[in-house]
Amino acid sequence: MYNAKAFSAASATSPLASTTIARRDPTETDVQIEILFCGICHSDLHQVRNEWSGVMPTAYPCVPGHEIVGRVTKTGSAVTKFKVGDLAAVGCMVDSDGTCPECRDGLEQFCPNLTLTYNFPDKHTGGVTYGGYSDSVVVDQRFVPKVPTNLNLAGVAPLLCAGITTFSPLHHWGVTKGKKVGIVGLGGLGHMGVKFAHALGAHVVLFTTSPGKKDDAIRLGADEVVISKNADEMAKHAGSFDFILDAVSADHDINALLGLLRRDGNLCLVGAPEKPLSVAAFGLLFGRRSLSGSPIGGIAETQEMLDFCGKHNITADVEVIPIQKVNEAYERLLKSDVKYRFSIDMASLKTA
Repeated sequence: MYNAKAFSAASATSPLASTTIARRDPTETDVQIEILFCGICHSDLHQVRNEWSGVMPTAYPCVPGHEIVGRVTKTGSAVTKFKVGDLAAVGCMVDSDGTCPECRDGLEQFCPNLTLTYNFPDKHTGGVTYGGYSDSVVVDQRFVPKVPTNLNLAGVAPLLCAGITTFSPLHHWGVTKGKKVGIVGLGGLGHMGVKFAHALGAHVVLFTTSPGKKDDAIRLGADEVVISKNADEMAKHAGSFDFILDAVSADHDINALLGLLRRDGNLCLVGAPEKPLSVAAFGLLFGRRSLSGSPIGGIAETQEMLDFCGKHNITADVEVIPIQKVNEAYERLLKSDVKYRFSIDMASLKTA
């Protein structure tokens, strides 16, 4: 084991503060990564404040962060994928059983025995896993994608959650040139959905309740912007979409969106509203429409996404902050006061 510097929360009501944690030395298949940037995900806030106690209670001290990009500093004796100095990334999971049908299909995100990047039982140390608000991390090479060297690393970090969460369903449901695609909500997830759908060649329509977001949506790659509260604007698009990606986590009218789908169209949820959504059966029956959901992707798909981003020069729009401003960033996150993700410059941890 070795000591690593980190920022952690000591309780559900404690601010994040500087601390020291124990990391394992690399085993034969591990890589050790110096963390350069770590994105802030809304789930970090929920986890730190134990707001998911019914599903995933928080173990303290909690070191959050699952949007990690850095540079390899050590490799185990059996590592073939990386050498010291390579750029590497770590997302929402760091291990799985490798033997279940999901793992064999390259869908580790559905493994019943997966290990999440933080606040999850750590089979190596016996404690819990610690995330990316730290100066380093040690992860099995199987769960470490390579990072294209041409991309801005601060903007790469959020790709490991916000990026793959939007790329995976677009990829799975076959969004390509000639498809008409809707993106609902222009936030941390939605802005990535617009970028990816545009790069995949689709005709992209952003749905928002905020008229002030129109110019930014066009800048990001939207072909049209629809104010979803305007019934006339919505009616113009009835029955015309091949696919709609819904990135809204607040309560909203799902039936109005279902009516926008063409025959065999799909509406996929990546946002997670707190309350159940009310779905009218006829909205699905007429037109053989479907409603689905999607989490992150597997490791192979995550690598495919990063390679796609390298080819098309896609990164998240980020506001880079020092670790000392992380508690302020959490409060701003609650107000959606960021365009569109926070990325922590982990060099600031040296003086924390």
